[in-house]
Amino acid sequence: QVQLVESGGGLVQAGGSLRLSCVASGLTFSSYTVAGFRQVPGKGREFVAAITGIGTLTTYGDFTKGRFTISRVRNENTVYLQMNSLAPEDTAVYYCAADPRGYLLLRTLRAYDYWGQGTQVTVSS
Repeated sequence: QVQLVESGGGLVQAGGSLRLSCVASGLTFSSYTVAGFRQVPGKGREFVAAITGIGTLTTYGDFTKGRFTISRVRNENTVYLQMNSLAPEDTAVYYCAADPRGYLLLRTLRAYDYWGQGTQVTVSS
């Protein structure tokens, strides 16, 4: 049974930082591209960042503007999303997702087969 579990969300003041973790079980995580998406009520999920299976390639949503870094450690079933200089508009539920085509970096929802339950990030002004 495949499971992705996000953690690390919470309440932070504007300008602060959070590090989200996505832990996988039931699959060979290092073979998967992993992406982060976010969603606010009433809107669709927005692409945040993605990293290939072996971690050599990454891509980011334009809004991240160098503030976010996605990373993974080889042979660990965990992907990290470091978020710095957070702003109130970053408030959302953040999800991780996995694509078995670990060589691709796609930004569309349907590319990803497995999803976590999400973690809430709230940035106060």
